[in-house]
Amino acid sequence: MPQITPPHPLCNPNFRLLWMGSGLSSIGDQFYLVAMPWLILQLTGSGAVLGGIMMIGAIPRSVLMLVGGAVTDRISPRRIMMATASCRTVLVATIAALLWTHRLELWQLYALVFFFGVADAFAAPAAQTFLPSLVNAEQLPAANSVSQATSQLTTLAAPAPAGIIVNSLGIAWAFFIDAVSFLFIIAALWKLPDPPQAASATPPQKMLRSILDGLLYVKNDVALRSLLLVTAVLNFCIAGPFSVGIAFLSKKQFGSPTAFGLLISSLAAGGLAGMLMAGVWKLRRRGLLLLTVCVFLGLCLSSIGLFHRLWPLALLLFVMSAASGFMNVQLIAWFQQRVDRILLGRVMSVVIFAAVGLAPLSLAAAGFAIQWSLPGMFAVAGAAVVAVTLAASTHRPVREIE
Repeated sequence: MPQITPPHPLCNPNFRLLWMGSGLSSIGDQFYLVAMPWLILQLTGSGAVLGGIMMIGAIPRSVLMLVGGAVTDRISPRRIMMATASCRTVLVATIAALLWTHRLELWQLYALVFFFGVADAFAAPAAQTFLPSLVNAEQLPAANSVSQATSQLTTLAAPAPAGIIVNSLGIAWAFFIDAVSFLFIIAALWKLPDPPQAASATPPQKMLRSILDGLLYVKNDVALRSLLLVTAVLNFCIAGPFSVGIAFLSKKQFGSPTAFGLLISSLAAGGLAGMLMAGVWKLRRRGLLLLTVCVFLGLCLSSIGLFHRLWPLALLLFVMSAASGFMNVQLIAWFQQRVDRILLGRVMSVVIFAAVGLAPLSLAAAGFAIQWSLPGMFAVAGAAVVAVTLAASTHRPVREIE
């Protein structure tokens, strides 16, 4: 019998509502992502301070991520997403008001980023758990493609206008816009139903036991464990140099928030292209392709510090983002399809932890490495990515990931 193609996720009214609310909220996020590093560099002029503030946000995100996954499996992920979005609205609005009244101090930015990290630790596993409750399993690749591509599209469209607003109206307006944007995702989640609770024959476990069950599930799945190990090691080599380095390079080389916004838009455009491709291409032999992409990204990363012109650098970032965007969609869908629903929140928190767990150390190291040499930091980071990937290729479970 011919295989029946499932309807597109956008035909589902619940998914469509979540998609619209998330997309509008994501537009505001781009104003925050442009304004925050520019504000820090404007206040201090220090790459080390920029890396330190980013590290402060990454620490609670890493430490609490597994707790966030365990809580998601006990409480409605929809309610967790609403609570964290509400908290972010208050935090960003407060910073905007302080900036508007010229009462902002540096410690307040540390506090904002810290509490954003706490919110991320609960919101990220909740979002990855909530989506599979709205669509069928066979629709997940397309649903993830639409969601992530929309996020990338807003990252493509919004940073340049955000840079113009920061440049012409002031940084406070960017934070005000971000605060308003959170209201859209809160409104969408308010109208959506709670996902059905997964049936369990055992009573609720203690929090530590619940977290350990998620870790043991990953440990006993060879393919999943191997992929997470590679992801964790590569994250240390990429997260800090990329997050801190691009902002610092933009400030040093081009001296304009508009140029910084353009580079972020280039990253978004590449990610969008890769994610759209992932939504229509059924991938086979994911392990081998992952290894190839990682080597390519390492080589590109090592060359970033050698670029002194804006447009060639923007093109390089586009290509790098397209390659990683394609893999991200396929791998997230693979995780969601592979894991038992009753453990999905905990396992997805482990997946996210593997991606961000080493970020605090990476961000701190990048902040200090920039003071030594910007091109040298990118070269060392890229070489490390290539070396780790070649070492991973010697392990059969990684090569055989499908």
